[in-house]
Amino acid sequence: MSVVYRTDDTPPTSRVDRWEQLIGDALLPLRGRHDGREFRARLTTGRIGAVRVAEATTPAGQCFRSARMIDAASEALYQVDVISRGEVVLVQSDRRARLSAGDLALVDPARPVSYASSATTHVSVLFPRALVPLRPGDLARLTAVRVPGDYGAGALVSSLARQLPRHLDDCDTAEAARLGTAMVDLLALALSSHLDRDSGTHKEPHHRALLQQVYAFIDEHLGAATLSPADVAAAHHVSLRYLYTLFQAERATVAGWIRQRRLDRCRRDLLDPNQRDRPVSAIAARWGLPNPAHFSRIFKAAYGLTPAEYRTIGPDLPT
Repeated sequence: MSVVYRTDDTPPTSRVDRWEQLIGDALLPLRGRHDGREFRARLTTGRIGAVRVAEATTPAGQCFRSARMIDAASEALYQVDVISRGEVVLVQSDRRARLSAGDLALVDPARPVSYASSATTHVSVLFPRALVPLRPGDLARLTAVRVPGDYGAGALVSSLARQLPRHLDDCDTAEAARLGTAMVDLLALALSSHLDRDSGTHKEPHHRALLQQVYAFIDEHLGAATLSPADVAAAHHVSLRYLYTLFQAERATVAGWIRQRRLDRCRRDLLDPNQRDRPVSAIAARWGLPNPAHFSRIFKAAYGLTPAEYRTIGPDLPT
């Protein structure tokens, strides 16, 4: 259920204190510099499965989260801020991102952060770290980095995130759980795509076309436990050596990509309420990982939790 709060409902002398209390309850603690008599703001909050969503409309000002305000709950989350209106300067980890309407940026709640903004409306999306299928090192490189919201996966994330506050009450519990997982996957895609572009690697058109075919082939055959790089090369009439060369500029080897895609599919199924009664081993086997011990080992290496532990992260648990 979504909740809407307006500062006009609070006496002027208490508005800023009440606002900071609500922000801390809905998102994470922040302190600001505002004139309480003139401070008018609006907050809409709710949940989509394991994902928290908050839309805030605020006047121009500054706010921050210091090291003293960071707790264990902060260290279990990631946050993405999407700007709907106005401009925001976000500073974290010695990086500064200037965000305009449509842009988004990743924030690590476990680190101090500061904001300076014009009058703005923005959407914050918070989600458990364990849901993100990206390496911590890659995510660390992306904090306080502007991701444009006018093209590619960034545009899709921006559009969806800005619509979420108006649809928080539209989904039943199972739909919300799946939508929350899909939202995190799309966020991860946008961040990963930005990381790829930022690496400065450029591929010839025929290389890009072949890579797209290879990625599609792998996704279509993940259920085959025997799928190997040699199978992928043979299906595309190239040598294994050429396939390895094609992947040199990618952030994973061929075998590593197959493994990661299988884990991604298993991860999504483990969080799907409609598959709650399906054994973990059956989910793994469906995606080409028939050895339960091996699956449990590589899953924990990737996400820091066993498959059974990961499955407990759901819409009914606090984040």
